Amino acid sequence: MNKLCRQVSIESPGPQVRNCVFNFFVPIEDTPPTGARIKIVCAGACYRRRDRSASITSMSSVSSDLSDYCPSQTSPAHAGIREGSFFPGFEVAGVIESLGSAINDSNNCGLRIGQRVIVYPFDEAPAGYAELLVVPDLKYIVPIPDSLPICVAAMLPTGALLAMNAVFKAEEVVREMLKKRAPEDADKKCKLLIVGTGGLALWAVRIASHHYATTGADKHIDITVASLRDEGFRLATEIENVSIVQWNECLYEPQLIERTKDVCGGTVDVVIDFGTTSRSLHRSMHCLNKGGVVLISDEVAEKLMPKFSRLSVEYQQEIIAINNGSVEQLKELVHMVADKKIEPPPHSVFPCEQAAEVIQKLCSSEIPGRAILRFHDIE
Repeated sequence: MNKLCRQVSIESPGPQVRNCVFNFFVPIEDTPPTGARIKIVCAGACYRRRDRSASITSMSSVSSDLSDYCPSQTSPAHAGIREGSFFPGFEVAGVIESLGSAINDSNNCGLRIGQRVIVYPFDEAPAGYAELLVVPDLKYIVPIPDSLPICVAAMLPTGALLAMNAVFKAEEVVREMLKKRAPEDADKKCKLLIVGTGGLALWAVRIASHHYATTGADKHIDITVASLRDEGFRLATEIENVSIVQWNECLYEPQLIERTKDVCGGTVDVVIDFGTTSRSLHRSMHCLNKGGVVLISDEVAEKLMPKFSRLSVEYQQEIIAINNGSVEQLKELVHMVADKKIEPPPHSVFPCEQAAEVIQKLCSSEIPGRAILRFHDIE
């Protein structure tokens, strides 16, 4: 009989946050011949994407269907989800426990047993965080330098990577806009608005500040952050050369839109919106100029793009879905954070046994920055 290990599965919370964290004991899978088995040390507190099916082992470990407890649609009522503190993804950092039987010195990609690594969110990733994770191919495993704390590394495979991809796409959009500008407007800067307060927006601001300065794009882009709460306002002001506008949702929409335009000096050219609601996207589009582009995650795009397709045509604006990024981008990100070129956002580490309590606090925006679950202590 196969040995068992613990698995923590986090489902998308419905209107009631309770019963969206499940603890199972699942069979330990054999190490695939061309892959590896990872002992999870830390994992980012993310919920399962809707396009990821629940694992068979997890489903067979409980007597009732998860759908009885967890609605398939995330409730945007939770502040932590609206602002990007709690988002779908798969963030794992750990050590290699074993390598497959077909792995040797010629094809091990420089990996070895006991090495600290993070895992790129591959398509067959399980629905939860098991203590031992089977990875089918070594190409999904990214080693991390000794200088990078493993709890920080755990934040990179989804939150930081998605933010990085959005920042890179925004620069690409801006450069195309600059090519089309009239000669008399060539010296005018493009305006970028980043919407959100949680981990996604905080990563995006930090990555944008570094990347645009490195590529020279900072000469062409002004960054403003639309913060959704007071704590995010304070955290965002720690970044130099970034303007802040507070989106207090107690105010009427016209007031928020005018406030944003005042801070930005008019309508903006590009919006990276890490919000998850129709209201957030609608507001972003009203802050966007004609011909502008708004970038949203592909998870949110699936839900909102059909609702806003007509409006985007009417306003002559474009909505672009951003995916999680590539393995190569993740490797680049690891080195930038390890070399302290990018400072990670605030984060807190909790024992995995407290997962349910952590998710409750994330949904209520009671945890600044990111929350990390620790499964084992190796440092």
